[in-house]
Amino acid sequence: MSSADRPATRLATRLAFLVAGFGIACWAPLVPFAKTRLGVDDGVLGLLLLSLGIGSVVAMLLTGIVSARYGSRPIILAGGFGLALVLPLLAVASSPATLALALLAFGAALGSIDVAMNIHAVEVERAAARPLMSGFHALFSIGGFAGSALMTALLSLQFGTLACTLICSALMLIAMIMTWPRLLRNAQAQDGPLFVLPHGSVLLLALLGAITFLVEGAMLDWGALLVIGAGLVTEAQGGAGYIVFSIAMTMGRLGGDAIVARIGDRATLLWGSLIAIAGFVVLLTAPVAAVAITGFLLIGFGASNLVPVLFRRAARQTVMPTGLAVAAITTAGYAGILIGPAGVGFVAHLGGLPMAFWLLAALMGLVTLTARVVTADSRQTAAS
Repeated sequence: MSSADRPATRLATRLAFLVAGFGIACWAPLVPFAKTRLGVDDGVLGLLLLSLGIGSVVAMLLTGIVSARYGSRPIILAGGFGLALVLPLLAVASSPATLALALLAFGAALGSIDVAMNIHAVEVERAAARPLMSGFHALFSIGGFAGSALMTALLSLQFGTLACTLICSALMLIAMIMTWPRLLRNAQAQDGPLFVLPHGSVLLLALLGAITFLVEGAMLDWGALLVIGAGLVTEAQGGAGYIVFSIAMTMGRLGGDAIVARIGDRATLLWGSLIAIAGFVVLLTAPVAAVAITGFLLIGFGASNLVPVLFRRAARQTVMPTGLAVAAITTAGYAGILIGPAGVGFVAHLGGLPMAFWLLAALMGLVTLTARVVTADSRQTAAS
């Protein structure tokens, strides 16, 4: 599809990733306000937050089916505009039931755009005949930084939560209006089956996606507790490691397309996973805080381009329609983020948090061991 290789379609894809990252990040600073407004305890709040995950997972599964028939464009638009329109409802929901419904809709919008934008991205990258996926995913990270920073700044200036969400929603609406005319009109629409159970290489890709997303979720939820428990930092400094990890992930993805173009998908998976494993070793054996921070840095850099490569492989496999394969990987990855950190907690309860992180390093080793299998059909010639 030659029309896919245009600056306008690349811009539209980047804006979609930016809106998705921005939207979900806007919700995080609102959680304490929602808890206070509703007067619920942590247990009820946890159940309410589960609504977001349920909405996302269901929408991800349906998006793969719908996009197989109608393409990714209408789903990107529905998801992006949905995020913008539902966000203010999260600031005014006055009962647990209404907040649960709003979070369900917000999660559905997020899950929809998450799958559809990756389907769109693989088509744009395929037409360009050069790596672009890492750069697209970097925009999601940048959107996350921007959303959380803007929402936090507005709340710090004593804006009400509704006013804050309306401002952020307006920015998302502007971005989606810019995206609308630039999206591919027939990206990945096809006449094949609407549903295929994940099988063959797609199952492996989904497993690796779940592992990689699990590592990211574990760094967010458990990284600070690991270094605090080891006596390397105080509680006030516990978040420094995740900040470094996030910066490394973003910077790695901004430069990732150039790296992949030079060394290929296989080497990216192999060396990226090895660097991440080395980061775990450094983190878990660190005698002082500075060394531990280096471990966070290495894990972020190593893991940064693994997911973009997995989505690219989904576009190149032939055992399933691309849209359904991308949906399977996205859903598995999201399950890794939702369920994985709880699994880390379970292992930590049995054998300690360091043991749980050693297990994460071992799981990352599966990426190393399967790099050749995952890219067996690839054109691995590095760009000269």
